[in-house]
Amino acid sequence: TCKESVRQPMFFSLLVVSMLIMLLNAWIPFFSMGDDTKMYLDCGLATILICGILLAIWTSSMSIADEIEGKTAMTLLSKPINRRQFIVGKYLGLLQGVVVFLIPVVLLFVFLIYYKVGYDMKEAGKEAPEYFVWLDFASNADMQYLWFHPQRLAPVIQILPGILLIFLEIAVLAAISVVISTRLPMVVNFSVMFAIFVIGHLTPVLVASSEVRQELEFVSFVARLFATVLPSLEVFNMSAPIATGSLVPPDYLGIAALYGITYSIAAILLAFILFEDRDLA
Repeated sequence: TCKESVRQPMFFSLLVVSMLIMLLNAWIPFFSMGDDTKMYLDCGLATILICGILLAIWTSSMSIADEIEGKTAMTLLSKPINRRQFIVGKYLGLLQGVVVFLIPVVLLFVFLIYYKVGYDMKEAGKEAPEYFVWLDFASNADMQYLWFHPQRLAPVIQILPGILLIFLEIAVLAAISVVISTRLPMVVNFSVMFAIFVIGHLTPVLVASSEVRQELEFVSFVARLFATVLPSLEVFNMSAPIATGSLVPPDYLGIAALYGITYSIAAILLAFILFEDRDLA
C-alpha cells in the first residue's frame, strides 16, 4: 500500500503543491503587524495537515474501495491472509505513505522557518541574527562548537509538537476513511470525510452552544451525539500555542497521542466488522 501510494500521481501533486505553497508564503508578506513568522507557522502546519489528509483519503479509497470494486481484493484474500490482516495491512501501509510524504515537506518547512526569522527581522528594519553561533563546551571553555542560533531555532522547536499532532490527526481521519472505504466509493468517502473534518473541529463550539441554549433539547442532543461519536479534532490544533508563542506541554502530547491511538483502534475494529461480511464476488 505504501508503494502504491508513493507511485500515484496524487502523491507527487500534493508534494509539489505543498512545497510551492510553503516557498511562496515564505516571501509573501502577511501584513500581520510584526507577527509574520507566527502566521507562517500557522499556514505551514495547515498546509501539511490538509495535504496529508487528502493523501490519506485518496490512498484508502484507491487501495480498499477500488480493489473491492475491481475484484482485486479477492485475489489477495485467496492467499493465507484473512480480512482483518487485509485491513490492518492497508491502514499501516497508508500511514507509511503519509510518513514518506511528511518527511521532505517537514524538512523544507523547518528550513524555511529558520530562514524566515531573519528575513522578517530585516523587513522590519531590525538586525537579523546569524545563522549559526559558536558555543563553549561545558567541560572545557577553551573549546567551542558550531550550533544553530537560538533566536532562529526557537520557532522550529515550537512547531515540532505540532507535526506530531498533525500526524495523529491524519492517523485518526485515515482510520475513519478506511472504515468508509470498506463500504462506499471514493466520492462518498471524500464527502463524508470533509463533513467529519469540519464537525470534528467545531465540536467544542457545538457543545458550548448546546449548554448555553438548554431549552433546545434536540439541538443539545445532536451536539452531544456528534461530540461523542465523532473525533474531537480540536485536540490536535496548534493555533493557540503558536499565537501565544508557547510550547505544547509533554503531558498534553501524551494525552493527545493516547486519544488518537485509542480512536484509531476503535475505528479499525469497526472496519473489521463492516468488512467481515462484505461480499467481494
